[in-house]
Amino acid sequence: MSESPEVAKLVRKTASSGKLDYVPVVVLNETTRTKLHILGFLIPHSDRTEFKVKLEGFTKTKGSSWVEDKEKTINLTEVSTLKLFKYLQSHLPLANQGEAGEFILIKVSNGSVDLTGHDPHSLVAALTKVLSHSDLVEHLASTELTHELTAALRGSIRLNEMRSAVAELRSRLGGGDTAEHTYQSWCEKHCWAFGNAYVVRDEVRAITTGDSIDLMLPNVIAGYRDIVELKRPDMDVLLYDKAHKNFYFSADVSKAVGQCHRYLDMLHDFADKGLLDHKEVVAYHPRATIVIGRSHDWTEEKQRALHGLNRRMHGITVMTYDHLLSQGERLLEMMAPAADSEVEATSSVPSDDDIPW
Repeated sequence: MSESPEVAKLVRKTASSGKLDYVPVVVLNETTRTKLHILGFLIPHSDRTEFKVKLEGFTKTKGSSWVEDKEKTINLTEVSTLKLFKYLQSHLPLANQGEAGEFILIKVSNGSVDLTGHDPHSLVAALTKVLSHSDLVEHLASTELTHELTAALRGSIRLNEMRSAVAELRSRLGGGDTAEHTYQSWCEKHCWAFGNAYVVRDEVRAITTGDSIDLMLPNVIAGYRDIVELKRPDMDVLLYDKAHKNFYFSADVSKAVGQCHRYLDMLHDFADKGLLDHKEVVAYHPRATIVIGRSHDWTEEKQRALHGLNRRMHGITVMTYDHLLSQGERLLEMMAPAADSEVEATSSVPSDDDIPW
């Protein structure tokens, strides 16, 4: 019989003032003359509930009752409480180690590795150094754990990177950041957001002297290049013609479409067999994606209008930064279930029909 999970009863009570709640006192330490206990408070705000704790010290003499020792009483803010929690959570496992040294703590839950809060590059560097020890590698090989360990580490780091990237893009859009270079940098780091067909980008941007593309992405299947043109998220995408009752592209989008047509023509002329100084960069019948504006408050009619306009263009697709965010979130959802099965979803490539815009 498998061991049943531990169940803990938690109590939350309302203070007599009615302004906050509290949780029952827990005695941390008690002797004949001193006592230290902890009390947790839950303070409601308009947008969240704050949790903070109070460490109360008490003293007593023979024959007397407990009296609060104010010098040994500490009020911890919510930030300090979380820091204390994380400190204990991170360092208590060291008690199980028999000697001093440097350790990596990795939380494993339901078979997957949670790397939240760790810098992926630093963690990989540390793990690489650890796994360079020949005796450890031999042990992993002998127990046939190498493949499983590699899949778990790669999958978790990949997922953590994607979660952080999606959260960053959501935060920047929600915060009203409209600087084009901000999104240029984000897209350069996270090309996968344009679809699993693209996992890296080219360092090459110049097609000819004076003509530079925002992003050139190699398709992982064929290796041919497609391009991405980035505009600001505060630009209009669609306008409505009341007289004819239809949506049409704004001037900013129309300019970007013309710009992409020029780039596509030049790529066809100069890169169908490889760029002059970069023969490895081949653009054979390339496609272009324009990212511009926002669509978080669009009606279904407006979404359908963009879809229809895109379908009637050849080789160019217009999408908003909200569409890019949604696509990133969708790819993350596709990846997450695969963390328990060697991250098979990383090889799936959504078709054009899967993209709603």
